[in-house]
Amino acid sequence: MKIQVINGPNLNFLGKREPEIYGTASLAELEAELSAAAPGHELQFFQSNSEADLIELIQQCFETKTAVILNPGAFTHYSYALRDACATLTSAGVKLIEVHLSNPHAREEFRRNSVISPVATAVIAGLGFDSYRLALIALTRD
Repeated sequence: MKIQVINGPNLNFLGKREPEIYGTASLAELEAELSAAAPGHELQFFQSNSEADLIELIQQCFETKTAVILNPGAFTHYSYALRDACATLTSAGVKLIEVHLSNPHAREEFRRNSVISPVATAVIAGLGFDSYRLALIALTRD
């Protein structure tokens, strides 16, 4: 199975940015752990601080029917353009699991709303790297 793991803004700063919230491991370490946890599956990784880049990649996943694990970062809360791309993907039957390292519902008020969640196949949050691992399990067990 082919799975696209997409990370949004500031996730390139994992291990550097607010380690008390996001941990001390880097994005490269996350990617290595996920790759090791998915033998026999083709994982592709992408991170961008650009909303347009994320939308274009999700549109490509629509065309290729590639499942997605998405941490939209701050775009979670306000990017209707990203939400619409995700809705196009999931309405076509392609799975998209929204993940978050921290629990947005236990943080600042502005972080508690996701415009992505209503169109995602599932949402996993608050478990650090395990949020991604559980999404991977959910996608590969079928």
